[in-house]
Amino acid sequence: MPVDRPRGATMRVLGIETSCDETAAAVVTGEGEILSDVVRSQLADHAPYGGIVPEIAARAHVAALDGIVAEAMRRAGIGFGALDAVAATGGPGLIGGVIVGVMTAKGIAVARSIPFIAVNHLEGHALTARLTDGVDYPYLLLLVSGGHTQLLIVEGVGAYRRLGTTIDDAVGEAFDKTAKMLGLGYPGGPAVEKAAKGGDSARFALPRPMKGRPGAHFSFSGLKTAVRHTIEALPPGPVGATDTADICASFQQAVGEAIADRTRNAIRAFRDAHPDGTALVVAGGVAANAHLRSVLESLAAAEGMRFVAPPPRLCTDNGAMIAWAGIERLKRGEVTGLDFAPRPRWPLDPDAPKVAFAGVKA
Repeated sequence: MPVDRPRGATMRVLGIETSCDETAAAVVTGEGEILSDVVRSQLADHAPYGGIVPEIAARAHVAALDGIVAEAMRRAGIGFGALDAVAATGGPGLIGGVIVGVMTAKGIAVARSIPFIAVNHLEGHALTARLTDGVDYPYLLLLVSGGHTQLLIVEGVGAYRRLGTTIDDAVGEAFDKTAKMLGLGYPGGPAVEKAAKGGDSARFALPRPMKGRPGAHFSFSGLKTAVRHTIEALPPGPVGATDTADICASFQQAVGEAIADRTRNAIRAFRDAHPDGTALVVAGGVAANAHLRSVLESLAAAEGMRFVAPPPRLCTDNGAMIAWAGIERLKRGEVTGLDFAPRPRWPLDPDAPKVAFAGVKA
């Protein structure tokens, strides 16, 4: 039977995540214990379209979220009366899905007279290493996902300094497009990684975008185009298994080298700002890629830094990271008014300058 305990002994927060194509809820304690973590993937809903359809995603969240929240509470073994707060992704993301999560969280907050906390989805990823590994501030964060590729100094809750971002495509988008061109299906990241395992990474000479340039900005549009040209140069007909494996391996190798080069520059900027900082953290869906983790782990070791990567299941979108970000804010006495409006865009560093090609300020 679920129990309602006094809310003072152990902090418990329900986290809700609906920013993209996962409907998720989790209950996490103030000590970092994940009492439950439930995720409902929408992959089957979007697979026929080769990518995420926002309207389908929003409807799927509406249909699934109440059941997901109920299951998270059941697995946690507590009733709603044992919660100290409810946190939900308030943006950035597909606005229809964000609205579903925010309105559900507000309803729970009002019904149970507990605080509501709107969480920046990117902050959820940024703080996951503190949940899983207790990383101290400050640390350098590489955030890599389908929609974001950024290097940031994490100085505290709500305190982020962006060192680099992509000037065109996010790395996750490049994975998805490469998979689509090769007929590997959606999502592209796991499909490309699987195909690359048997491939020759030296067969195709793909570019390493931005490598050798100053700064820490990224670019993946040219690499994506080079993959298309490589495929078009093959003999007519369907791409064979060997060619597919070699293209995927070559692409993955190029991505790893480009990201390592950009991250190396960011490490130097990070050390200039924080000589006492010692951790390199990678987060976001693409952080689940084993090759990328290996590259970054080697880079961190060479630079004398601690490398931290959350478990793959906590790299992709989940409710536990949202609950934890809510806990970090609740411990500081920060809650959100019920007049909060969901946001399709919500940068971690709102003061960071816009960038254009070659890192020129726009």
